[in-house]
Amino acid sequence: MKKILIFTCLFQPFLCSAQIDKDQLALAVNKADEANTGQLKSMIWKRKSDVFIEGALKLTTITEFSYDANGKLQAKVVDSQSTVKDKKGIRGKIQENSAEDKMDYVSNALDLALKYTYMSKGELIDFFGKATITEKNGIIEATAENVYVKGDKLTVLIEAATNLYIFKKFSSLLGKDPIDGQIKYEKFSSGVNHGSTTTLNMPAQKMKIEAVNQDYSVRMN
Repeated sequence: MKKILIFTCLFQPFLCSAQIDKDQLALAVNKADEANTGQLKSMIWKRKSDVFIEGALKLTTITEFSYDANGKLQAKVVDSQSTVKDKKGIRGKIQENSAEDKMDYVSNALDLALKYTYMSKGELIDFFGKATITEKNGIIEATAENVYVKGDKLTVLIEAATNLYIFKKFSSLLGKDPIDGQIKYEKFSSGVNHGSTTTLNMPAQKMKIEAVNQDYSVRMN
């Protein structure tokens, strides 16, 4: 037990002090995330998003992700399929406008989820600075409110051994509508960490989105 404690204190001193050094923890998590992102930048992948309204599948979108030359994550919708049958005339036009509104709503919800998924160094320092942090069984849990908007809440689970994300959950606002989400992370056999699934609930619209990242491949430059 004593050897384990010494090992932990050598490599993760912020967990061994009487009071957690939040800045040090934020920098350690950011360093691990930047190294991991550096490996993701060589990849391209797709996100399949299924949109359910009142429990029924209404829309599926496929979005392609990659990092540009400046290291910024780029997203491009490459396919969109609706289960709603087309109508003709005025009713068809109304349906088209309604579908466009829903598509914008879905896009905004997924964009908001990305903000909680990919956090900058400054955002991490701010988050950990106001967070309540605990560590148990090799997992660090941090929870803070007012992260991006007043009244939102974010909880992050981190693997203490690697400082990589395991899970995130948040509650926030999409315009004036409440939204809550969960983001699960997984590792490839290479050890590269990635957000694998995202689930979003928007009760005001009776809408749920289930998104899966898939088809990862190395970019051919």
